[in-house]
Amino acid sequence: MATIHQTNCFCKSVASNNRIEKVLTPRLQDVGVTTSRISRTLSLKTSAIEALVVQVTPLKAVSSSSSSRNGVWCSAVESSIGAWPQTPAPENTLTFSADPSERNQEQEQMLKDLADSDETKRAKTLLNVVFVSAEVAPYSKTGGLGDVCGSLPIALAQRGHRVMVVAPRYMNGVTDAMYEGAFDCQCRIPVACFGATHEVAFFHEFRAGVDWVFVDHPSYHRQGTPYGDTRGAFGDNQFRFTLLCHAACEAPLVLALGGYTYGEKCVFVANDWHASLVPVLLASKYRRHGVYVNSRCILAIHNLAHQGVEPATTFSNLGIPLEWYGALEWVFPEWARLHALDKGEAVNHLKGAVVTSDRILTVSQGYAWEITTPEGGCGLDKLLGSRAAVINGITNGVDVDDWSPSVDRHLPATFTVGDMAGKAECKAALQRELGLPVRPEVPLIGFIGRLDYQKGPDIVQEGLPELMTDDIQVVMLGSGDTEMEKWMKWAETQYREKFRGWVGFSVPVAHRITAGCDILLMPSRFEPCGLNQLYAMRYGTIPVAHATGGLRDTIENYNPDANNGEGSGTGWIFSPLSKDAMVNSLWGAIFAYRNDKEGWARMQERGMEKDVSWTRSALQYEQVFEWAMIDPPYAA
Repeated sequence: MATIHQTNCFCKSVASNNRIEKVLTPRLQDVGVTTSRISRTLSLKTSAIEALVVQVTPLKAVSSSSSSRNGVWCSAVESSIGAWPQTPAPENTLTFSADPSERNQEQEQMLKDLADSDETKRAKTLLNVVFVSAEVAPYSKTGGLGDVCGSLPIALAQRGHRVMVVAPRYMNGVTDAMYEGAFDCQCRIPVACFGATHEVAFFHEFRAGVDWVFVDHPSYHRQGTPYGDTRGAFGDNQFRFTLLCHAACEAPLVLALGGYTYGEKCVFVANDWHASLVPVLLASKYRRHGVYVNSRCILAIHNLAHQGVEPATTFSNLGIPLEWYGALEWVFPEWARLHALDKGEAVNHLKGAVVTSDRILTVSQGYAWEITTPEGGCGLDKLLGSRAAVINGITNGVDVDDWSPSVDRHLPATFTVGDMAGKAECKAALQRELGLPVRPEVPLIGFIGRLDYQKGPDIVQEGLPELMTDDIQVVMLGSGDTEMEKWMKWAETQYREKFRGWVGFSVPVAHRITAGCDILLMPSRFEPCGLNQLYAMRYGTIPVAHATGGLRDTIENYNPDANNGEGSGTGWIFSPLSKDAMVNSLWGAIFAYRNDKEGWARMQERGMEKDVSWTRSALQYEQVFEWAMIDPPYAA
């Protein structure tokens, strides 16, 4: 059993063992849930929900009289430390189908019942949850990963779980002030990797009911983003995130946060390749000595395109027993090798997590399927397909306090689903800001995103000449590919009364475009989840998007004849990804905007009333945690 370490001294490293352990052979078929242990639940109505949740007095919300340092309002619950369970919580007794397709249907029914009821504000089975991530908003953020790890832990804490988030303490001269509330834990631990012993420290801030733990090391103190600077990615990223994973595994054992440690029974959530060594370390370094036997690890894939592939010779630097090389072993196909003598041998951090994690999550159900296909699997499709029984997709939520048209501080006027007058004011103000003619009858189409291959700006470029033959206006916000940036500037001069391009990124401008446009265009080639379409629907802006990943999951195609003429749907999705398919969908949206005002208003209403909060996502994460705890660790 693990001992509780003093926080003012070095923790003891796991004792070495000269006995050669059994060599890892990654299992390609999950041994997980068996039909002998899990029977199908025919109904998950109120009677079944009562076995999962407990009625408690709703927790008091924190006063919203002050905002967080980045200006985002926080409505999280500050739980007292005395509320945390001091003894292991009872296991959940609910049973679920072993068939993933049937199980998902049952899960959705359960979540619908929960969402429609105020019976539950607090989970019955309370867990110690540890998120490990390279970025977390508001402290560090470059994209959706930071949003998830900055919001989901708060939603889980509101449900009563004890939640820790472990991320690097980036000190780059710009974001230093974000860590002012984090105090030195006075705990230093040695991490043996990359041919030396490196000392790391921990800083801690308790905010919104969550323990925010920051790993401190000189390699995190440099200008730029968490991953690189203007010259490209940092050359030592493998070292920096290896330190993070080792420190994250030690944090629940050595940090007495609020007076006591998280201990050995935790649910780790390892996010993307940066945290992918966590499940490998749990299996190879800790469980072999009886530590973390009762813990489980969930791999959360936000973008499979980034896998942390490094030369095979770097494996010995990772602090992992040599006999576990097979977990990370990766061989490039011949066509991908640099020269005739290149054997293609490498280590793949994300692959290591795929073969050692207890369960796998993606940020949408559509993406959960796509990563098992050759087109979307990025070389891991067969391996992921072999673990399809334990892959689930959970759509991200949004910060409903920051993205709310009724209180948005970035807008010239606010509005609600019952009073849309403010949206017309936002459109007129945006047209004036961009120097476009103020014409309320003209459909205003927006694009917000990086100017790169994934987001499909080249499809917009190809279709713009045809679109400009109609009486419409288009605004694009983004940066990235320099040639695309030049094209945006050229298009402004070519279509002076119809097109505007904003090179760069501005949060206030993004809010104003989202609120002021009538249509938001998202021709992404792949989109694991996507947030802009969720923002757009909350602001009464109709999304037109490629049917991929989370876009297909969250946007329902408009059908004006459904429901006895009342209509259905929240936007348009098109496939395949081509100029013609995109333009045809836009023609349909433009026609509806001009000729079906009542249908358009009802479509706006459906989008604005859609539940996109993190609370719903937190319920689904809880269920995956429960499933992970049913069976023994997948890799031991």
